[in-house]
Amino acid sequence: MMTSTLKSRSSRMRLSRSVGLSAFMLAVSGGVAFAQAVIVQGNRRVDAETIRSYATGQGGPQEIRQTLLATGMFSNVQVSRRGAQTVISVQENDTINRVAFEGNRRVKSEILMQQVESKANGPLSQALIDADAQRLREIYRRSGYGTTAITGRIAPLPNGRSDVVFTVVESGKTGIKTINFSGNNEYSAGRLRGLMSSTESNFLSFIKTSDVYDADRITADLELVRRFYLKNGYADFQIVSNTARFDDAQGGWILDIVVNEGPQYKVGNVAVDSRLRDIDPATLQRYLSTSAGDTYNAEAVEKSLLNLTNEVSRRGYAFAQVRPRGDRDAAGRLIGITYVVDEGPRVYVERINVRGNTRTRDYVVRRELDLGEGDAYNKVQIDRAERRLNNLGFFNKVRVTNEPGSAPDRVVVNIDVEDKATGSFSVAGGYSTSDGIIGEVSLSESNFLGRGQFVRIAGTLGQRTQGIDFSFTEPYFLDRRIAAGFDLFSKFSDNYNTGRFESRVTGGQVRLTFPITEELSITPRYSLYQTEIEIPNTAERPYNDCSVPLAGVTPGTAGSIYPVATTAINCLTNGEATIAVKEAAGTTLTSLVGLNFNYNSLDSVQSPRNGFIAELKPEFAGVGGDSKFLRVSADARYYREVFDDVVGFLRVQGGHVQATSGDLRMIDHYFLGPTLVRGFAPSGIGPRDVLNDPTANALGGTTYFGGSVELQFPIFGLPRDLGLRGAVFADAGTLFDYDGGSKTITTPTACPAGSEARQFNVATTSQYQTNVACVRDKNMIRSSVGVSLLWQSPLGPIRFDYAYALSKDDGQFDPVAGRKFGGDRLQAFRFSGGTRF
Repeated sequence: MMTSTLKSRSSRMRLSRSVGLSAFMLAVSGGVAFAQAVIVQGNRRVDAETIRSYATGQGGPQEIRQTLLATGMFSNVQVSRRGAQTVISVQENDTINRVAFEGNRRVKSEILMQQVESKANGPLSQALIDADAQRLREIYRRSGYGTTAITGRIAPLPNGRSDVVFTVVESGKTGIKTINFSGNNEYSAGRLRGLMSSTESNFLSFIKTSDVYDADRITADLELVRRFYLKNGYADFQIVSNTARFDDAQGGWILDIVVNEGPQYKVGNVAVDSRLRDIDPATLQRYLSTSAGDTYNAEAVEKSLLNLTNEVSRRGYAFAQVRPRGDRDAAGRLIGITYVVDEGPRVYVERINVRGNTRTRDYVVRRELDLGEGDAYNKVQIDRAERRLNNLGFFNKVRVTNEPGSAPDRVVVNIDVEDKATGSFSVAGGYSTSDGIIGEVSLSESNFLGRGQFVRIAGTLGQRTQGIDFSFTEPYFLDRRIAAGFDLFSKFSDNYNTGRFESRVTGGQVRLTFPITEELSITPRYSLYQTEIEIPNTAERPYNDCSVPLAGVTPGTAGSIYPVATTAINCLTNGEATIAVKEAAGTTLTSLVGLNFNYNSLDSVQSPRNGFIAELKPEFAGVGGDSKFLRVSADARYYREVFDDVVGFLRVQGGHVQATSGDLRMIDHYFLGPTLVRGFAPSGIGPRDVLNDPTANALGGTTYFGGSVELQFPIFGLPRDLGLRGAVFADAGTLFDYDGGSKTITTPTACPAGSEARQFNVATTSQYQTNVACVRDKNMIRSSVGVSLLWQSPLGPIRFDYAYALSKDDGQFDPVAGRKFGGDRLQAFRFSGGTRF
C-alpha cells in the first residue's frame, strides 16, 4: 500500500515538471516570435524593446502609430506590414539640453521654469513648446501684464540635443479696466466696488497692485459683498454670475458681476428651542444679539450662535450644536429666528494644520482658535477663529477647511493663510501762523518678527516741538487673551506763543488690557513721568528778566536802549512769563494709576461706516510723586451710513480734573485747541493771564466738553476707487475753570476788566511784576464750521481740514495799547497723512 502511494506521488511530480518546462519554452518561443514579428527601424537612443512594448496589445498599424506619437519621443512614426512581420519606422525627437528664458524682468526665471513642461533631458516637441508658451502668457496675464508676447524657439546642438529658448517681450501693466455690477437696485455699483479690495485701473496704477486681476482675491471680494447684503437685511441675496474676460482692445480685464438682491427683511419672532436636558430656554435669551423688529443681520445671528455655543458648553455640553432656523414671511418681509440647541455628534479635532505662513509663526495662528487637538469639534468656533484671523490684518487671505481624520469621529482642520506686509511708515503734520510747521514721522510693525507683537517708534520735529516715543504690545500675555505693553516717551515743547516757557516730559507707562466681551475691554495702567518747566531768559527771549535782569536787555539796566524803566517800558513789555508759570518752574514727578473702559462696535477700524466707540478714563495721581489730582475724561463716537456711501459721524467728549491735596498745578490742567474745536490753535482755548503779557500765557482749565458733527461723502465726478472723499463738519466746545493760585489777595493788584486776581506763592524782585495773575476765564462756547478732503491714497490715509471759527473769545480791549488782548488763538488749516511699506 505504501509502495503504491509513493509511485503515485512520483508520477505527479514528473507531470508537473513537464508542464512547467513546456510553459517556459512556449513563453520563450513566444517572446522570440514577437521580437522576430516586430521590426524596429530608425531608433538611435530609444531602445527597440521599449518601442515594441508600446506596440504590444495594440490593434492595427494606425493604433500603434498613434500610441508611439503620443509618447512625445518621436517626430514621425510609420507602421507597415511585411508579410507576417510588422515594421515600425521612427524618427526620434531631439533631447532637450536645457530650457532658458530671455527678456523676462518682471517675473523671475525660477517661477517661469515651474510652469513649463519642457524639461532638460526630456523629449523635444514643438507642440509642447507652443503649449508652454501659452502657459507662460497666462502667468503674465494674471500678473497684470496681459499683452506680453512669448515665443519659443529651438536652438539645435550636436548629438541630437537642442536648447529650448523662450523669448519674452514684456508689456506694460494691464489691470482690471472695469468692474460692472448689474441687478443691484438698493446700492450703487460704486458702493459695491468700494467694498472690494480689487480696484479699477487709473492714473495711480503705477504705484498700486490692487487693480491686478487675481481670481482668489475676486472670490474673497464677492464674499465681502455677500456679507454686506446679509448684514443689511437682504437674506435672499445671491451672486448670480461672475465672469472675467480679457479685452485685447482695452488691454485689460473686464469683470461682469450679476447679483439678485431680493427684499430687505426685518426680524420677526425670536426664540430658543433647547433640546438639552437641564437647559431652560428662558435662561439663554439674554445671550441673543437679535431682537424682534431689528433689520435682519447675519452677523448678529452668528454672534448669537457663538454666545449660545459657549454658554451651553460652559454648562457641560461640549458637543452641543446650535443652529438657526429661519421662518420667512415673504409677504410681511419678516424672518422669525429660532435657535435650536441640540446634542451634536461626538467628533474630535485630530489635527490642526497651518499652511502658507512664511513669516507668521504657527502659534500666532493657533491661538486665535478656542479649541485645539483633542477638543470637541465645533463649527461655530471654527468660523469665529476664521473671522479673528482675518481681523488681525496679518494676512491677504485666510481659508479654513476640514477633511476626514483617521477615524469616523476624527476631523482634520486646515488653515491656509497668505502673509502680507504689516509694517507702516506714516507722516503727520500741521501749520499755523502762531506755531509754524510741525511734523511727525513714525515706523510701526503690527506683526513684529512674525510673533503678532505690535512695535512703534515715532519722532516729532517742528519749529517749536521735538519728541520721541516707543510702544510695545504683546497681545497674548502669559498665553492668555490679555494684551500687555509699555510705552516710553520724551517730548520737548517750546511754548513761546502760549506760555513763555519750555517744557520736557519724560517717562513711561505699563498697561494690561482684559477683554470682557467682543466689544468691551478694560485696561488698568500705571504711569510715571517727570515734567521739567524752564523759563528762557536770553537776549532773544527775556521771559524771566523781571526776576533775573539781563544787563543791556532789561529796561533800566546798564547798556539798555531804555536806561530808565517806566510803567510803559519795563521788564514786562519784552515778554514776561506769568507768575503762574514761575510757580510751576522746576521739576515735577507724577505717579499715576488709571483705568480705561473701552467699547467698540465699529464695522471697520480704518474706515468706519456704522457702529459706536467709546472710552472712559478715570485717573488718580498721588501714588507717590508731586502731583495730587483726580481726573476723569470720556470720548464717544457714533457712525451711521445715512445714505448710500454717505456717512454721518457724531462725537461728544468731556473731562474734569481736580486737586486732591492743595492747589492744582498749572501743568496738570487741560490745554486744548483743535482736538476740541477745529479752527483753534493748540492751547488756543481757555483761561489766560492777561496782566503780564496780553498775547500769550495760557493757564489751562479743569473742565471741558464739546461735540462734533461730520458728514462724509463721495466727490461727484471722481471714480470712487481713487479714495477721495469730502466732508463738512461743525464743532463746538469750551474749556474753563482755572484752579491755580489763591483767591485771597494780599498784594493789591488792579486787574483788567473781565479778569480775576489770583495770588501765587512766588517771591518777586521787580516792582513791575507782583505775585498776582489776572485770570481771564471766559466760560463760553467756541464753535466752528469747515470742510475736509479725505484721501485713502496708496500712500495711506491723508486728511486736509479747513475751519472757520463762528464763535470765540475775542479778548478784552486795552485802550492804552489800542487793541484786544487775552482772546482765543486761531488756526484755520491742518493736515495729516501716512503710508505703508
